[in-house]
Amino acid sequence: MTTASGGSAGRWASAAVSATVFCVQLDAFALNLALPGIGRDLGAAGGGLQWVVSGYLLAAGALMAGAGRLGDLYGRRRLLMAGLAVFGGASLVCALAPSLPVLVGARVAQGAGGAMAMPAGLALLTNACPPGSRARVMGRALGIGGVATVCGPYVGGVLTEAVSWRAVCWLNVPLALVAVVCAARAGESRDTTAPASVDVAGLVTATGALAAVAVLVDRGPLWGWASGPSAVALALAVGLGAVFVRHERAAAHPLVDLTLFGNRPFVALTAAGAAANAATVVVLFAVPLALQGPWRLSAAGAGAAFVFAVPLALQGPWRLSAAGAGAAFVAPAAAMALAGPVAGRIRTADAVRAMAGALVLGAAALGAAAAAPTLPVFLVAVTGCGAALGVAGALTLIATQAVVRPERAGEASGVTKTVITTAAGLGVAMSGPAADAHGTATAAAVDTALMAAGGCCLAGTVLLVLTAVRPGSSRGERSAADGCPD
Repeated sequence: MTTASGGSAGRWASAAVSATVFCVQLDAFALNLALPGIGRDLGAAGGGLQWVVSGYLLAAGALMAGAGRLGDLYGRRRLLMAGLAVFGGASLVCALAPSLPVLVGARVAQGAGGAMAMPAGLALLTNACPPGSRARVMGRALGIGGVATVCGPYVGGVLTEAVSWRAVCWLNVPLALVAVVCAARAGESRDTTAPASVDVAGLVTATGALAAVAVLVDRGPLWGWASGPSAVALALAVGLGAVFVRHERAAAHPLVDLTLFGNRPFVALTAAGAAANAATVVVLFAVPLALQGPWRLSAAGAGAAFVFAVPLALQGPWRLSAAGAGAAFVAPAAAMALAGPVAGRIRTADAVRAMAGALVLGAAALGAAAAAPTLPVFLVAVTGCGAALGVAGALTLIATQAVVRPERAGEASGVTKTVITTAAGLGVAMSGPAADAHGTATAAAVDTALMAAGGCCLAGTVLLVLTAVRPGSSRGERSAADGCPD
């Protein structure tokens, strides 16, 4: 069983998780557009600057699985507050960083803080809210996170131009403080069915394997997938992963109960959520480029235009300013934010079908965006895509919590967050050609990135179709009646 609380403590838990999701998601992408300014300010250039973004994502991806279970064992509120303290303190160091190595180190610490806070916060909210309202409350919190995810690059760009890139880091400090104050008023919960002891061997091998995977995903496109460093990273990931699985099978109280991977709805929703998150990251990179650059259809876009019967003669360059692109992106951002509460109203029993439908709509919208002849048509398509991917992303976190036992909610949340964070790295890799393109090549590169994101959505749909079963029918799952009915 797990201890839980409701009433005002539940409302404070909701506020704490909303603030946590907002500041952590905002920070994940807020410095992307600030990298040139950081390089000028700190006298750094070249590939080292990319570690400002990569260091954060690598730490977050490697640590979330273990952190989720630690929250179950030692208290979800406690780990949430500890993670927020690390995140806020590291943000302060980032704001004051005198050199690039210090900044990168602080960004790694930020990622670690986020890895502690996110799965613990979601598990805290799962156990703090009554089953009848749990999904809706989580949907609202994740909707706030959707705003931060979409607006992060623009907030970072505006603050960098108007003040300094350091202002982005300063912004995190009061946000983290607000989240800590809210969390302090929330009720504590933990797994009371297992002893409060850490599976150290499982924690070390899981973290090492995930770190190797994260490095491979992040650095593979630069090293070359067949290069020596990539082969070493892959070997480490496979070797440590095998040791982890063997140890967990024999452990009396494993870090991750491997029967979780026999829970077919959990696996299906997590895998499809990874595909949706990769597509979302591509959209976040590619759409601003499309809005600000010359937009001419590539061969792939022309083919899509023929399929969608789009008149090519109407297509022309957009060349919006950064501010204009930000204003144009308000509608897609709002659609993604509103998708969280919508996802919270979907019954657990319908989650797999709803996720599949959202991904199909997302793929269709991305195809329409690649073929869009005019800016209004492009924005309508991207707004539809934002809504579809927002629903899919929120359902990933809401529904996976609904099909596992609440005492192991942190463990499940940590696994899910690890998978979708790693997928975000794949999204960055797919966006690389678009981000590096210039001039007339921009249209082809952006077009290719959007079509790749559509492919991710379709791949996620296939995974759902192949693995979909009724929630509650697999070993290790909770029954639907024990979940989050509306």
